[in-house]
Amino acid sequence: MLNKWLQAITDWVSTKKGMKITLASWFILMIAISAGPQLNDYKVTNFQSLPDKVPSMQAEHLLEEYFPNDRGTPGILVFHQEQRGTLNIEDAEQIVAGIQAAAIPGIESIVDLSQLPPAAIQSFTSARGSTLMLPMMLEPGLGSADFAEINNEVLGIGQSIAANMQDVSFYVTGPAGIAGDTVKLFEQADFVLLLATIAIILVLLIVIYRSPLLAFIPLLATVIVYQIVNQSVALMGAAGLVINNSTTSIMSILLFAAVIDYSLFVFSRYREELNRYESKHEAMKVAMRATGEPVFFAGGTVLAAMLVLFLAQFRDYQNFAPVFGMAMVIIMVASITLVPALFTLFGRKAFWPKVPVYGQAHPAKKPGAWAGIAKFVVNKPVISGGIVGVFLIVSALNVFNLNFEFDSVKSFPEDMPSRVGYEIVETEFDQGALAPSTLLVVGKESIPEDSVAQLQEAIASYPEVASVRLGDQTDDQQALSFSISLSINPYSTEALDAIGSLRDSMPEYMETASIDGEAHLAGVTAKLADERTVNNRDIVVIMVLETLLILVLLMGLTRSWKMPIYMMAVNLLSFVSALGLGLFLVDMFFGFDAVSTRVPVYAFIFLIALGIDYNIILVSRFLEERKAYRVKEALERAISRTGGVISSAGVLLAATFAALTTMPIADLFVFGFIVAIGILMDTFLVRGMLLPALILFFEKDNQPEQKPASQ
Repeated sequence: MLNKWLQAITDWVSTKKGMKITLASWFILMIAISAGPQLNDYKVTNFQSLPDKVPSMQAEHLLEEYFPNDRGTPGILVFHQEQRGTLNIEDAEQIVAGIQAAAIPGIESIVDLSQLPPAAIQSFTSARGSTLMLPMMLEPGLGSADFAEINNEVLGIGQSIAANMQDVSFYVTGPAGIAGDTVKLFEQADFVLLLATIAIILVLLIVIYRSPLLAFIPLLATVIVYQIVNQSVALMGAAGLVINNSTTSIMSILLFAAVIDYSLFVFSRYREELNRYESKHEAMKVAMRATGEPVFFAGGTVLAAMLVLFLAQFRDYQNFAPVFGMAMVIIMVASITLVPALFTLFGRKAFWPKVPVYGQAHPAKKPGAWAGIAKFVVNKPVISGGIVGVFLIVSALNVFNLNFEFDSVKSFPEDMPSRVGYEIVETEFDQGALAPSTLLVVGKESIPEDSVAQLQEAIASYPEVASVRLGDQTDDQQALSFSISLSINPYSTEALDAIGSLRDSMPEYMETASIDGEAHLAGVTAKLADERTVNNRDIVVIMVLETLLILVLLMGLTRSWKMPIYMMAVNLLSFVSALGLGLFLVDMFFGFDAVSTRVPVYAFIFLIALGIDYNIILVSRFLEERKAYRVKEALERAISRTGGVISSAGVLLAATFAALTTMPIADLFVFGFIVAIGILMDTFLVRGMLLPALILFFEKDNQPEQKPASQ
């Protein structure tokens, strides 16, 4: 049914009239949708990753309910004496006066140093006296672009004044400073990423195929799809979808990778058929009848993987689902309409200077590198498959060394001003002061002062707690808050364990203090503890559901239950191996000994969905060849005839994801590196050697040998 539907579409697109209408429709759509809202207007950096139902978010909402705070986003102004040791407070006062005199729109308040008594100033000063941190509050309702603009102005004024002082440095950090720097970072990085991606693809296409048009046509298709997808996502943003900055960065890579990959599969078969058919339209019709279904299925596996993310609780993953889902639908439609129409338009000229000639012997008959590899693999499957299998298993063992980094600031460039300021505060002040936690206590009746004191004493006795300060109280004394500073780094795994243990101990502490009510922990550490819990749950859900869904799709493609199982098994092994090897290499060469919790999930989503594409292309050709040949010969022909295009596509796909290593954000750098490694392993080892060995082991001839058909 699906194949007949696809053939009806591709047969029409391949006609002269269908080609013209298809191309005109895509160009008109691109121009029309470009008049709509712009994607940059809807990107955000202050993205809420956790669902509202987790304990830390419930605590945050309850705090807002009991102690309403209409104030905006806080920032921290950091004044640091580099050499002399003790900061001159008058220098800091001069910088603050300069910032206040500028009357920068969006700043609600900055603590006025000149009006503070010495004791208050001391509370903002480090123990060594070299650093002073001063709170700044921005107005509520500001967007990401406003943060960046305010950050630029404050930092510019402060650093220009500090430049005239002796060894005084000035930085803006805290939520406002980090958000402002992040906006600038992504604006610059996204542009560099786009240029790097286009340059890599253009150079590799020209080097591999030595044809300018074969480089230009896929890129033209990609640009058209990119613009339509971007504008479609912008419309989703205008409709209310919150769009994370990192989501759009990864989306652009996925889009370029998928469109280029599918274009290679189409024009590779088109070149074969141009040797058999004089009409460029008839050649494309036959080519798409052979490649339309596997290419569409390959896109379908990626789409299915993205749709699974709707079931994730972590909102970073959820945000992928509608954005990537929309992108993949458009890419899949383009792969069976726009791409064949563009290649049909150019016809044989697309392959200049190596133009396919009608009636010429098929190029695949000429022995090449993949013909030799195919012969070796089918004749020595135990050796080829065994060596690859051992290598993958050994690489996979390194996943036991996986460590997570929960401090998001550490993923930014070391010279980013807000990170520099953050690390100065981290060094000069108590670590727990970086991100104090807030405990909300809600009693069923008024809470006596002696009970408050007992509870405060009990919390202070907790091993990892450095200090406990009473904060706000309601007029009826039924609700109150404590500010809790830990004695350890609030972003460490030890702190996450400690805050979880403290949360579990609160009922006992409440009972000891004779308080009948509830306790809720809010703050960065509590959120990170919940993030870890939610992420662990999502990893299991995403991996299981994505595996099952792709397994079902493979059963539909192969009309078999056995082949999809070992296809999926080698893909899963390849993912774990890529993760293990990637972690080893980024630690050895780039010094990343811990990664974000997002990296393994991102890598799984793309390596499984994209890695299976190459197996689909190989298996589809094998099943086609098996209609006329026995298993061994059919597999050899399938490997030799798809080897060139799949290896080219794999190199291009890996290079495209490697473009993420130009990003100054560690999460994206490590993710891009691991996926690039995994795709190369899939391309050359799994699809080239391990999967063929398994096909020979599991697939048997059930009929007498047939006479080979004419080639």
